[in-house]
Amino acid sequence: MTEPATEGVSARYADLETWAPQTLLQALWEGQLAAVAALQPALPALARAITAAADRLRREGRLAYAGAGTSGRIGVQDGAELGPTFDWPSDRLVFLMAGGEAALIRAAENAEDREDLALEDVRLARLGPDDVLVGLAASGSTPYTVGCLLAAREAGALTVGIANSPDSRLLEAAEHPILIETGPEAIAGSTRMKAGTAQKVALNLFSTALMTQLGRVYRGRMVDLLARNDKLRRRAVRMLQELTGATTGTAAAALTQAGGRVKPAVLIVRGLRLSEAEALLAEHGGDLRRAEAALNDRT
Repeated sequence: MTEPATEGVSARYADLETWAPQTLLQALWEGQLAAVAALQPALPALARAITAAADRLRREGRLAYAGAGTSGRIGVQDGAELGPTFDWPSDRLVFLMAGGEAALIRAAENAEDREDLALEDVRLARLGPDDVLVGLAASGSTPYTVGCLLAAREAGALTVGIANSPDSRLLEAAEHPILIETGPEAIAGSTRMKAGTAQKVALNLFSTALMTQLGRVYRGRMVDLLARNDKLRRRAVRMLQELTGATTGTAAAALTQAGGRVKPAVLIVRGLRLSEAEALLAEHGGDLRRAEAALNDRT
């Protein structure tokens, strides 16, 4: 059986443990740069996946992540940050992690070999045609993750597979395969390094571009953020001032009236009542740019 590319041994690092710390760090740093650079050839495939995913999620579908070990934890981290950053609803997030929640903080390496558990997890999650599943595996051969993609695709969900090894089962199983060839690691098989970095950057790009496509970013700002602490409340006031030219007092009052939500607050500053602002946003799928354009047309 051919080993995945991520399991290869590089002759360059044969004496790694004998190097001085500065030399070691230089080599590891170069590997991290190479991991990010490896994403460039994958950008067209990522763009296609984002377009397809946005179409599903506009139908009120859910965004799901599947993985084991490092890859699974990277997926959970990406998804968990979508709420505070973009106000993505928690009930529209699904996490399929080999070994369950306990595996987030304690390795459950035997669980990744259980494709049968993957089938059961997908069944329990009730993934369907409006949903999007992103599966991650450095080797591209992890049975649990492959099983999740196969079951989700059979159920009609859109499937995106991110792997660091070519010609792998995960890429074959995914409707949108994303190959990021990072090659052998400095420490053979330690895919928390280059492969993990590439996966994290890929998800940063994927989810940020996806949320932008869904109208959760306006003029380069996080207009759907949840202002749950003083720092974020100050940011929301400043954001509203920048977007509307309102005074601090007017911006703060509009945000209070809008329950801390920037999008309706922008329209309130523009002269709408809260109910009118909410109705206009709903009419345009929550897209503030389109709502403002419609308001401008009216006036």
